Amino acid sequence: MTIFPRLTLLGAGPGDEELITLKGVKVLQNADVVLYDALANPALLKYVPETALQIFVGKRAGLHHRQQSEINRLIVKLARTHGHVVRLKGGDPFVFGRGHEEADYALTYGLEVQIVPGISSAFAVPAMQGIPLTKRGINESFWVITGTKRDKKLSQDIELAAQSSATIVILMGMKRLPKIVDLFKKHRPEDEPIGIIQNGTRLDEKTGFGTLSNILEVVEKQKLSSPAIIVVGKVVEERTELILSQLQQIVSDSVMK
Repeated sequence: MTIFPRLTLLGAGPGDEELITLKGVKVLQNADVVLYDALANPALLKYVPETALQIFVGKRAGLHHRQQSEINRLIVKLARTHGHVVRLKGGDPFVFGRGHEEADYALTYGLEVQIVPGISSAFAVPAMQGIPLTKRGINESFWVITGTKRDKKLSQDIELAAQSSATIVILMGMKRLPKIVDLFKKHRPEDEPIGIIQNGTRLDEKTGFGTLSNILEVVEKQKLSSPAIIVVGKVVEERTELILSQLQQIVSDSVMK
């Protein structure tokens, strides 16, 4: 049997298994090997053929099951021995997912590479909570920033963003939340709304909402931790009206039944 070594970088979406694209499902159905991350919902593996290898290569909050260099080598090795390797990554592989590094490595070794984008948690998770990242009359842009740099320091972009009127979405920032809050207090009022969404779109989702003045207490009370998304900005207040409307509709539907 002739083997055609190839790699597909596939975005699994924000967590809810139904938020993967149709094209993504078709890719999984044609996989010979699936290398999946900690943030990719394992329920998606039901689309993978029984004959395919399924290998967990998750990395989360400093707990690395496999180093990135090892994952790169594994992609090439398995593509050469098995054929189609699907790299299943949470969210979108090109949004803080190191997908481009893996693609470059695979191309260097002669693999055919395909990219199938995923729905990024950066905007999907706030949306599912009724938070619009942009709203006319409130803000003109949004920033998506990582809270974890390679040197373990806080990104300077966060301070630049805090000085704007933009909505700020911070990924991988829970361990640095106190520093992030202190930084925002230098540039925004203490009643600036902020939301924390843990395990967004999943059944075990947890949330905490407050202001810069009390969010640390909210996080402690709600026992929030990683993986979570931090959203800062006036648009966080827009959540209340939409969520109340949804609850009223649920009650109305129940009465109709």
